[in-house]
Amino acid sequence: MPRVRAVLSRAGNRQHPSDDHSLVSGSRVHSHRPQHPDAEILTSFPGLGIQLAARILAEIGDDHIGFAEARGLKAFAGSSPVTRASGKKSSITRRWVKNHRLNHAGYLWAFAALRHSPGAGAHYWRRREHGDWHAAAQRNLFNRMIGQLYPCLQQGELFDEHVAFPAPTELAVTAA
Repeated sequence: MPRVRAVLSRAGNRQHPSDDHSLVSGSRVHSHRPQHPDAEILTSFPGLGIQLAARILAEIGDDHIGFAEARGLKAFAGSSPVTRASGKKSSITRRWVKNHRLNHAGYLWAFAALRHSPGAGAHYWRRREHGDWHAAAQRNLFNRMIGQLYPCLQQGELFDEHVAFPAPTELAVTAA
């Protein structure tokens, strides 16, 4: 029995290198943020502070051609739904195979974006009124935000609220 405890204690002490919180501590990230060319793009997004942007950048990586299109990045992050169809039946579910650290960072990002972006808040509440639960609406918001992050990183542009969340078109007065 003591041998089992020793093995379990050693296994519990092991950490993944990206789980080392000292790598993303506030002072260290503050001092290194200006050195990365994408830092300004990432921090221009609502709800993405320095530490969360560092986590997302660490999980996505520096290689901008690593994902052929935004769909690949969304699938990697676990924000896009999975549709399975067979015959007359189809189901839409969330992804189980994903980068869990990026997915968790996206959950926090979407939660913070609700307070910092009127467009993100409107999108979230529109999904809730549509019948989505909180987690599903937040995942949908993360899907939308990471879909906006991809072209910004590809083209080197900052986040634009009006492009990401265009104002809903006013409904024309119906003809009598």
